[in-house]
Amino acid sequence: MKNPGRVLALAGLLLAIWLFGREDMRDIIALFRQAGPALILAGLIHVFPMALNAQALRVILPGARRPGLASMLRIIWVREAVNGLLPVARIGGEIVSYRLLRRVGVRRSPAVASLTVDIALSILSQLGFALLGVAFLQAQGTGSLAMQIALGVIVLAFLAVIFIVVQYAGLFERTMRVLNRLAAGRFEEAIGHSERADRAVQAIYKRCRSVVSCLLWQLAGWIAGATEVWLALWFLGHPVGVTDAIIIEAVVQAVSSAAFLVPGALGVQEAAFLLVGAALGLGPAPALALAAARRLRDLLVFMPGLVSWQLAESGSVKRAL
Repeated sequence: MKNPGRVLALAGLLLAIWLFGREDMRDIIALFRQAGPALILAGLIHVFPMALNAQALRVILPGARRPGLASMLRIIWVREAVNGLLPVARIGGEIVSYRLLRRVGVRRSPAVASLTVDIALSILSQLGFALLGVAFLQAQGTGSLAMQIALGVIVLAFLAVIFIVVQYAGLFERTMRVLNRLAAGRFEEAIGHSERADRAVQAIYKRCRSVVSCLLWQLAGWIAGATEVWLALWFLGHPVGVTDAIIIEAVVQAVSSAAFLVPGALGVQEAAFLLVGAALGLGPAPALALAAARRLRDLLVFMPGLVSWQLAESGSVKRAL
């Protein structure tokens, strides 16, 4: 299969269309009309969680001369836009982030190491956020759904710990040596770079205060994301409590991350909104309206991020010429 990303995107789009087609679209449109332009405000609130994630990445960058928060916010903005809208399996955003870090003066090994550690810690912080959602679900008496999510979280936590252990044991050097043998010695020079990247990763993990700080900033970012849900449902005329907003955001983010191969989690995200909405007594129409509001946010926040990235890339090409 030459273009699995496109096939998965098409399948997800068809699933989303089917989910919306099962309901009376007039009800969903009526909710959107009721909310009006206020949904734009709910979408733009996403800048706040991005700023928290920008600070999380910033604190694990080594050295005293770190890029400013504004520069880091732009990097996170572009990273989320690439991962959220393009068929890159949630990897392309990290590659673009590396290029942008290099442009703001971060050296090669620290840039690779900080992004690698950030990925691992973001998995752990999201697992913590998911467990918070599970605890709130359990408290509300929806035990079966909470147990299913908890089992998935335990498996992912085990994999995350393995990932961190492999990182600390020299992930880049070992991988590059294998590739070098397979390529008959063509990557000999790259082994030195991979060794420096591994040492940089180990140095970051030894800075326990920075690692803990990064985790806390990331967890704050996940929790802040629930503000978007709370506001959107308020404007849609179906207000929920803070704990319900956290449950919805935790479940949707967990399901979307598990479906990372599907571009933009098309269809999967909509199904997650319906699933958790039903568990919380939220009807199909407001759940799907909330899912549509999330897609609106993607257009409002992430599309400009892609444009910003392309402008930066075209500018670098012109300078090279």
